[in-house]
Amino acid sequence: MNSPTGTETTLGFELAAFKAFDRPNEVVADARTWSRYVGLIATDTDAVTSYVQTHELNLDFLPGDRDKWLALEEIREKTNTDRHVFVGLASDDRMAAEHTGWEFVPVEEAAEKAGWALTDHTTRNSGFLGRIRDWF
Repeated sequence: MNSPTGTETTLGFELAAFKAFDRPNEVVADARTWSRYVGLIATDTDAVTSYVQTHELNLDFLPGDRDKWLALEEIREKTNTDRHVFVGLASDDRMAAEHTGWEFVPVEEAAEKAGWALTDHTTRNSGFLGRIRDWF
């Protein structure tokens, strides 16, 4: 996940993916050491606002009154960085990223590469089969 130039990356997290991190403030602090911009993107803006306030996160961008796709497009246009990386969970996150010019990284891969701890719930329920197993 390290950017070759140190600060030429815009890093966006889908809210559900970001909730998978055990220590969200540490993720933001670490991401700031190698990213110029760090923020959350999701369709449910009220949920994003609530989460940011609850965890007292200092972010560079939030989705505002836009859906995820429009937010990704607008943030990409407004941020002057070489890379735009979107960390998500679902296939629609990958689709939104790829269609708006962002690189997509699954949350588990991002956590592994950056050394960020995931919650026990995330690792236990990882993937479709894990969610089914935990349901029974």
